[in-house]
Amino acid sequence: MNIALWLVAGGVLGWAGYAVLRANEDRGLIISIIIGIAGGFFGGNVLAPMLGAATDTANTLNIFSLVVASATAAGCLTIANMLSGRFNV
Repeated sequence: MNIALWLVAGGVLGWAGYAVLRANEDRGLIISIIIGIAGGFFGGNVLAPMLGAATDTANTLNIFSLVVASATAAGCLTIANMLSGRFNV
């Protein structure tokens, strides 16, 4: 359940970054959502356990890992937007 929530949170942040904030307009909506999903998965799967999130129970909601996944997705979207502006990629 946590993995699905990480992916949804990343996708929602990717959509919000494109539609609401008008960031990453050159790449498009789908790429922004993919970047958000990848950031959410990385944050929830790699960074959250490193920061102390409990990963022993599989089907329980872990708010801390969801927050870390969302923050990582937002960070990945910000870095992608900065790289796009700097290098026109």
